[in-house]
This record gives sequence, structure tokens and C-alpha cells, in this order.
Amino acid sequence: MKYTKIPNTDIKVSKICLGTMTFGEQNSEVEAHEQLNYAASKGVNFIDTAEMYSVPGRQETQGNSERFIGTWLKDQKRADFVVATKVTGPNPGLSYIRKPQAFSKNLILNAVEDNLKRLQTDYIDLYQIHWPDRNANYFGKLAYQHNSEEQWQDTIGTVVETLDVLVKAGKIRHYGISNETPWGTMRHLQESTTNNLTRVKTIQNPYSLLNRSFEIGNAEVAMRENIGLLAYSPLGFGVLSGKYFNGKLPEKSRLKLFPAYNRYSNEQALFLAEKYAELAKKHGVSLVELSLAFIESQPFVTASIIGATTMQQLKENIATINVKLSNEILEEIDAIHRLQPNPAP
Repeated sequence: MKYTKIPNTDIKVSKICLGTMTFGEQNSEVEAHEQLNYAASKGVNFIDTAEMYSVPGRQETQGNSERFIGTWLKDQKRADFVVATKVTGPNPGLSYIRKPQAFSKNLILNAVEDNLKRLQTDYIDLYQIHWPDRNANYFGKLAYQHNSEEQWQDTIGTVVETLDVLVKAGKIRHYGISNETPWGTMRHLQESTTNNLTRVKTIQNPYSLLNRSFEIGNAEVAMRENIGLLAYSPLGFGVLSGKYFNGKLPEKSRLKLFPAYNRYSNEQALFLAEKYAELAKKHGVSLVELSLAFIESQPFVTASIIGATTMQQLKENIATINVKLSNEILEEIDAIHRLQPNPAP
């Protein structure tokens, strides 16, 4: 395994992070523990979850991912693992977690207590804001359209102040943001700098061969401000495994079970994925190896968040840590990217 540190901390994390949003929906507790045991045996010490998981979000399964991690974590040496989780942003479809509302001090404080109980731990290494509580570009949006009637009042100061309280109380060690824009990232930094509060350390956004929108603005912020990207959906919901080529729809696959999750499977994305598959074959690597090694090569990436529903997928994904792409391959990747930049934001 390869390791790095969460920026501006002494926390060593594996470059591959185990994503767990399938726990409790596509994966049972037994299967979740099998994944966790295998990942740990291969040196993975970084685990990512969220209060809303399992995905897709349902009241019946909400919190199961954290619960399954908790029943596993209680039998481990806690200091050996870095656990990241999240507080849910407002969404009318998730009103069973809480009614849609802007972030407040009490909302975050209460959410953290629930996270801790499900995880069966007394601290969270990295606590993340899952998505902003304002109108912004995330979950598939590229072209920002301002809503002049939006009632949002800037809550970022309140969020940072509350997270600072939690750090000082020992409930969380550090905090990160997710699905955030360059403007939002800089606002978080402004609050911490102006008021001498805890500083944002990571940003968890989508990043893959099919979605390089992070490079447009956030990458510069990440490099200049030393904030690490935790890249989610690095295989584009499995499209970059090649399993959906030629109209295939495997049984128990995400798109078969949840057809609404088609963000990465439009015509343009599949066209590019096939081009990347041809490139991988040309250089004697698999499409999965090409896809994950590309992300690992980027200087602003702290870790790739890989998720799997089968042990075979998990083993293949973790093994890619040993693949290094040449400058020639990286240049060929960029040539394909220019054919259709960001087909699946």
C-alpha cells in the first residue's frame, strides 16, 4: 500500500480509501466485515462513510453503513484506522433524517452524536459536510445558474465555528467539505483564517476519467491552499470497469438495480470509456488499472475512494495501487479527454 498524510495534519492515510455506501443495501453486515477485513489486510487504513448511507437513500437502511463499520471497529485497535463520515445537507427526499434546513450549530452537534453512536467510537478522524446548503454546482451540475429568489443566508461561518467547537471537544479531529465549489472552499478558508478557527483539510468531490471538472477551478485551490482531494466515483459507478459496454446490464449491478443512477452512463461517457479501454489494452493494463492509476498520479489527490459490491471487485481495485502510468500514457489520456471533456459531471 502507498500512504500519504491528510494535508496539514500528522494523520497517515492509505492512498486507497474504502468507500462504504453499499453497506446495508447491496452488501450485508457479514459482507461488509469481509470487505473491511480484506482491505485492512492489504494496508488500507482509511474508511469513508456518511450518515445517509446506504445508497440509494431509504429510511429503512439509513445509517446502516456506519452501524456495520461500528460493529467491526469495536473489535479493532481504533488508532489503527482513520474514519471519515459526513453530515447530510438539505434534501426533501431525505426528510426522514431531518427536515430540509440550512446548517446550524444544533443540527451539526446532534448529527455528530448520532454518527458517534452508530460508529461505536468516541471520536471521528475526519468530519465532512456532505454537500452545501445553498444552490451550487454539485451532483451533476456544471453550468451555474443563480437564483435571485434564493433565501439562503451564508451559514459557512456557523459551520466552521461549530466544527471548531467539536475539534476542541475531541469529538472530531479534523473537518472536510464535499461536493463543494471553489467559491465555497475559499469561504471556508476565509472563516478559519479571519477568526482563527479550525481549517478545512480535504474536499471530497467526484473525479475520474469521465469527470475531470475538479481540474477547472478546485485543483488550483487544492494545490495553493494545501487541501487534499478525496476522489469519489473514480470508476464512474462501474462504467470504467467496462461491464456496461455493448449494452450489457449485469445482474445485481448498480445500474440494473438502480437505473436512476445513470450519471456516468450517457452516450458520450460510454464513448469515452471505450476509448480508454482501447488505450488500456494497447499498453497492457486493464481499464480499472488505467482509471485508478490516473487518479493516483494527480498531485492534488490524497486518496481515491473505491467501493465494491463483490470481493473480486475489491481485490482488483486495491491491487491497482501498484500500477504507475508513464508520461506517454498520461498524454494519450489527455488526448482522449479533449474529445469530450467532462461528459459526466
